[in-house]
Amino acid sequence: MSNDYSDVDEQPDDDAPIQEARVWQGNGWTARVIKNDDDEGWAVAMIKDGEPEPALVGPWTMGRDKKNPKPLDVNAFNTLVKTANEVIRRHEQQLHAQLHKNVFVSTDDGQVKVALDIVPDEDDAYATLTAFDPYGEQIAQVRVPPTFKLSVTSASAWIEKGYKKP
Repeated sequence: MSNDYSDVDEQPDDDAPIQEARVWQGNGWTARVIKNDDDEGWAVAMIKDGEPEPALVGPWTMGRDKKNPKPLDVNAFNTLVKTANEVIRRHEQQLHAQLHKNVFVSTDDGQVKVALDIVPDEDDAYATLTAFDPYGEQIAQVRVPPTFKLSVTSASAWIEKGYKKP
């Protein structure tokens, strides 16, 4: 008769995050210390779970032996997560600013806000030009090419033409 007992606690947990010197996972991120191809140093890549590319790649500190990288630890990882999240947030803000613009035009009826909202699409990108009265009520809306350049001049011209498609 065989005494083939295996203790469940000794089994590796396949779902447990990796927390090693060169790879650290947690909080939806993986930090991976990699050889820096540009020089003889090291870099760290921060990859958000489910994403194919790193959100952030930056230099990594050399260890005491001046050959190998400093090992990752919980404090360094948490700092890297915070930095990578900030990079993504700034990228999203920049993208939002590129896709959503507005100007204000003074008219006889008061100030009109004109907004340009671009809808990016590989096959059918377009934009909408929308006018709002001083109370935020929509006055008019037309579809325009995504390349439409919104400025006070172009918005004023649209308003003067009775909100007809520019």
